[in-house]
Amino acid sequence: MTPSTSPVVLVTGAGHGIGRATVRKFRATDARVLAADVDLAAAQDLATDPGVRAAHLDVTDPASVDACVAECVDRFGRLDHLVCTAGGDKGTPPDFLDQTDDDWRRLTELNLYGVVRCIRAAVPRMSAGGAIALVGSVNGLAAWGGAPYSAAKAGLVNLTQQLGAELGPRGIRVNLVAPGTVRTRVWDDQPGRPDQMAVLYPLGRIGEPEDIANALAFLCSPDASWITGVTLPVDGGASAGPRHLFTRLSGRTP
Repeated sequence: MTPSTSPVVLVTGAGHGIGRATVRKFRATDARVLAADVDLAAAQDLATDPGVRAAHLDVTDPASVDACVAECVDRFGRLDHLVCTAGGDKGTPPDFLDQTDDDWRRLTELNLYGVVRCIRAAVPRMSAGGAIALVGSVNGLAAWGGAPYSAAKAGLVNLTQQLGAELGPRGIRVNLVAPGTVRTRVWDDQPGRPDQMAVLYPLGRIGEPEDIANALAFLCSPDASWITGVTLPVDGGASAGPRHLFTRLSGRTP
């Protein structure tokens, strides 16, 4: 049997939200996907598709990360793209002076160190011409609140630049998507609230997981073959500035 030439993608945080939409987007392009998540049952729901395999992954555990990357290569024979969507911060963060060292450790471990571990494990096994796509946040670009989470996401911006330069000669591109508010399970216990935030966005709505998945797939595609080290805000125009909000609230143009 001739080995498949379809690209192989490892998606972290694949069980829910952006990660789940990303698996489906890559499958629509005929890629083969290892859907990895700490919630293995959620990842296994995606594995009813014959082009998807599920694996347990805890990005805060170095051994789990190494085992997951090895499993991807063992199952598919290679690794072309790494997409890191695992991360997050559920709930309203305390004020800065009330945040503890544990708060900082927990959120940095999940949102920054976990990504570093995945990249470090994947790169030696990746094919030339491959791509790494990370999920950051508009929180990493401006003061949207939640200092530990935001600082970790800001770290990904610089990491993307550093690795875009360092890994370019290996034929591996590294880019970051910075989403605004996206409808994911973080809002499950706050009915209606995400849509109340639509006023912050010039396009008049919050994001859907598919909006982010589309950007991640593009950055891993041949259409983005000369793009690396870049942070792409996918935020309905929020990072363009507050002019629209001033106009809506005051009825005047600033």
